Amino acid sequence: MTETVELTERQYRLLDTTSKLVGLGLVAAGLEVGGGTPTGIALALAGAACATATVFITNE
Repeated sequence: MTETVELTERQYRLLDTTSKLVGLGLVAAGLEVGGGTPTGIALALAGAACATATVFITNE
């Protein structure tokens, strides 16, 4: 059973902006610890996933 949650325009913008800023922070943290290390790569991947999370939310 799927449940749909509708967001207002303001809620969507806030969620979108927040997810992108958190994603950017995670990527920056990954670069800070070392972009080639396993920890850095994991943080960068988590940041990219977080930053693109709202792509899959439909805003109607």
